[in-house]
Amino acid sequence: MASFLKSSFLSSSIFSNQSPSTSLFIKPPNPTRFPKSTVAVTRSELATLPILSFDGTKIGETTLNLKSAHPDTARAVVHRGITTDLNNKRRGTASTLTRAEVRGGGKKPFPQKKLGRARRGSQRTPLRPGGGVVFGPKPRDWSVKINKKEKRLAISTALASAAVNGIVVEEFGEKFEKPKTKEFIEVLKRWGIDPKEKSMFFMLDVNDNVALSSRNIGTLRMLTPRTLNLFDILNADKLVFTQDGLDYLNDVYGDDDGEGEFEDGEEENEGTETEEIVLPPSDA
Repeated sequence: MASFLKSSFLSSSIFSNQSPSTSLFIKPPNPTRFPKSTVAVTRSELATLPILSFDGTKIGETTLNLKSAHPDTARAVVHRGITTDLNNKRRGTASTLTRAEVRGGGKKPFPQKKLGRARRGSQRTPLRPGGGVVFGPKPRDWSVKINKKEKRLAISTALASAAVNGIVVEEFGEKFEKPKTKEFIEVLKRWGIDPKEKSMFFMLDVNDNVALSSRNIGTLRMLTPRTLNLFDILNADKLVFTQDGLDYLNDVYGDDDGEGEFEDGEEENEGTETEEIVLPPSDA
């Protein structure tokens, strides 16, 4: 499962205190080892991305400003997010029959004694072909719950770590007058993207001609805010955003003026503004 993690994700500044060769899916650090104030800290991760035109020329730069988890807990947050997604995709419909559920086997195959054979009470024993299964799988629910804020923090942390391989392109939906996969591959090459590499496109809306032109490219994923997920972010070698998609990420997953960000040892003041109370002078 760790094979799809890329070096860009592991070598990001978010995980600067970790070894790049360490897999994200090794046993995550125990959050109880860290103080509560340290675990709750989030920070803003700023990245500068180039803006490319449809012809592949650089026309400017923009910034991706996303929240990211504390370096000590970033791996654990992303690990929990991806394992939750993978577990929730499991259908849990695998089922086998025990010896009590297999049809037949009511008659004793041969007498208990006088034949010199091992005693056997049923042909449906797990020791015989066609018999029941011992401790086999049964239908179960694999779903795992995760807090919404924790899931959003995992996505923003993964995006911030993979931003080193990200670019921004101008809106190109109207450029395709008809579906043409060959033209889409040529556009990818102009943007410096190898069609054989895994790439993820994020945009607010996917044009019909763009969707038809890209659906035959097995290494490409077209995502919208509804389908954005951790697996495709971590699995991609290249991230491509449209300007509208980048603005959406900054608004939804970005820094909201320091809300929820505290330095070590600081606590949030949940009260209202304090007012100075002036006491009247004493008669004495």
